[in-house]
Amino acid sequence: MGRGKSNDSKNAKVKEKTKMQLKRRIGCFDGVSFIIGTIVGAGIFVSPTGVLKHSLLNVGVALTIWTASGLVSLMGSLCYAELGTALPFSGGEYSHIKRGLGSVPAFVFIWTSTFTKPASNAARALLFAEYVTQPFYSICPAPEVLKKCLALAVLWSLGILNGRSVKMAAWVQTVFTLLKMMALSVIAVGGIVLLAGGRKENLARFEDMFGSEMPNASQIAEAFFQGLYAYGGWWSLNYMAEEMKNPSRNIPLTVMTAVPAVIVFYLLNSFLLSLLEIQNMVPTPLLMLFFLAVAVAVTWADRVIPSVAWIIPLSVAVSIFGALNSSIFTLGRLSYAGSQSGHLPVLISMLNVHTCTPAPAMIFSTTIASIFIIPSDLIMLTNYFGFSAWLMIGLTCASLIVLRYREPNLHRPYKVIGNKL
Repeated sequence: MGRGKSNDSKNAKVKEKTKMQLKRRIGCFDGVSFIIGTIVGAGIFVSPTGVLKHSLLNVGVALTIWTASGLVSLMGSLCYAELGTALPFSGGEYSHIKRGLGSVPAFVFIWTSTFTKPASNAARALLFAEYVTQPFYSICPAPEVLKKCLALAVLWSLGILNGRSVKMAAWVQTVFTLLKMMALSVIAVGGIVLLAGGRKENLARFEDMFGSEMPNASQIAEAFFQGLYAYGGWWSLNYMAEEMKNPSRNIPLTVMTAVPAVIVFYLLNSFLLSLLEIQNMVPTPLLMLFFLAVAVAVTWADRVIPSVAWIIPLSVAVSIFGALNSSIFTLGRLSYAGSQSGHLPVLISMLNVHTCTPAPAMIFSTTIASIFIIPSDLIMLTNYFGFSAWLMIGLTCASLIVLRYREPNLHRPYKVIGNKL
């Protein structure tokens, strides 16, 4: 009898040890790649045009707005770092809102995100298809069917990859992050060479950077919004907090490495892209900037590196691909967390037996994104996910404040103000 109880106890321990759960396989370097890879999408090739336009081509104001946008993003990422270290669970904002504000706001968040975030992925996939196919058709528009098929192929390829292996997804993210940073470096070096040439018309623009017409408050707000768009994605690390090695140390360290690095690269590239006389390329609606990214970048390349101008459209495609991979990775964790809490069907919380990855959650989110590709209306998609994203960020930061008062004794390895690493 005693031996039977002993065996039952041992079996229980074995089951506990072999319980299916996400593994901690993401290190600091992988985290940096995911954050940079998510932030640096098409935005840096697009938003400088919008920021300059709404700054009335005042270079000093434009660079100030880029700096302010970066600092706001950095402060937001530090708030998320505190939440991620105190509550290192999958689901990011969903888990934090649920703990801080309750189940009802979390329920609204998960069901809103179930559609808005796949819509964002659908927009990225369509943009990738646009930039890859258009060079083969010169001035003629690429067939819509071809773009949709390519977008679906990329979406499902990355969805399957992320559902099968965390290591492979992290490897792909690292490679494409390095490629896009190389592309930004090429732009930066080319711009420095242009400045070093000593053309008076180039240098004259920076002798009195604040000397031109000053924008009004409304125009500054528009420019600031577009700057924030380019920094979007700094919140991605919290979605994978449950899989971070030593989250208490690595989450704040990763954030403090990745976000300032992006700010530096953005400021440098925005400064150099300001050399272009692009007044005739600046569109009026914000969302039309998506379609002018290649035009602006190719014009820059034709002036600075005409022999390899093709590298710019390729760089835009690489940037979007890396951002899409990171977004698919984090979205699977969000669906997984929502299912574990009972706010989504329980089937989605299951893990792949061999790899311990949330494969059903990946299939679920990728299927919804595929549906959004069918109408292929980028303006509708970006309108759909843009406003809700910042609303949810506001709720998450509110949950940080609520938890400070409601749970003052909650173990916080990192605090935005007060504690050292």
